[in-house]
Amino acid sequence: MDQKKEIVSRFAIRGTVAELAPVGNGLINDTYRVRTASKEDPDYILQRINHHIFQDVDLLQTNIQRITDHIRAKLIAAGETDIERKALRIVPTHSGQLYDFDGESYWRVMVYIADSVTYEAMDSHLAELTGEAFGRFQHQLSDMPEGALRETIPNFHNIEFRLEGFRQAIDADLKGRLNEVRPLVDELLARAAEMCKAEVLHRAGKLPKRVTHCDTKVNNLLFDQAGQPLCVIDLDTTMPGYVLSDFGDFIRTGANTGAEDDPDLNNVNVNMDVFRAFSTGYIRSAGDFLTPTERENLPFGAKMLTYMQTIRFLTDYLEGDTYYKIKHPTHNLQRSYAQFKLLQSIEAHEKEMSDFIAGL
Repeated sequence: MDQKKEIVSRFAIRGTVAELAPVGNGLINDTYRVRTASKEDPDYILQRINHHIFQDVDLLQTNIQRITDHIRAKLIAAGETDIERKALRIVPTHSGQLYDFDGESYWRVMVYIADSVTYEAMDSHLAELTGEAFGRFQHQLSDMPEGALRETIPNFHNIEFRLEGFRQAIDADLKGRLNEVRPLVDELLARAAEMCKAEVLHRAGKLPKRVTHCDTKVNNLLFDQAGQPLCVIDLDTTMPGYVLSDFGDFIRTGANTGAEDDPDLNNVNVNMDVFRAFSTGYIRSAGDFLTPTERENLPFGAKMLTYMQTIRFLTDYLEGDTYYKIKHPTHNLQRSYAQFKLLQSIEAHEKEMSDFIAGL
């Protein structure tokens, strides 16, 4: 850890580093808690940025600085008194840079938000709080100037781009796996035109691009000790997108009664109690800036993001498992079937979802 302490010393932190230890189980970046010697000084978070995924680190950090500055300004204007716990703060290097490059890796430091917790399990109460928090996050950023943020991962939630890669994997059939998955491939391709609805609406000027988080899992939200939301974290993929993608990605992850890779498809369905709770919280805090088209397409967002993840898993399986880490040779196929089962459940509940949203 001495090397990491030396890296921390390049940043404009307060106090003396007493301890540095790894935290979390993130799949993208390596994260460390930096404890300072005095209780008068804050602790910090040190992260090694995965520059293979985020290839423009300067863009990434500039985006995050602009996002956090904008949220902080909104909190000040609203008279918030606990700003340091409700907005992330990047710590610059001594030379004023937003990150440090040591010749091999890119590093960043943020202030650690004290007395905060995260959750993994989901229930209706937590879903409503999470919906309210992500709706507020979008609302706070809804008036950022156009062009203020750029894509940190190009085409990340672009379904047409994902479908193009899927079709290329089908045509190439690099590992000779197409025949065994042909029925699933046919089911997915039959839905392809419908799933491009968001891009079609955007080109027609009917669906705006907003600032979206693009990874709306409950564990990307900090809560205080009383269980109330503090702030949204993990802003690496926050960039221009569709609000229905953020809404849909939470339903895909938070309202799934099974696991993302559940081997027993009977476990996998959409939890409508969680859907209703998240929708209630989300509409309450985000509703007044959403257009009618955005509101009515929120259930479609759940369908689109689940479909997108299904074809991403299946694309990787067809290409030989080069993107997602796997625990066994058919892991990506297992994930594909589990996500497709969730998609079918969402389709079966789509009218119920739409009716509920319309009534809020």
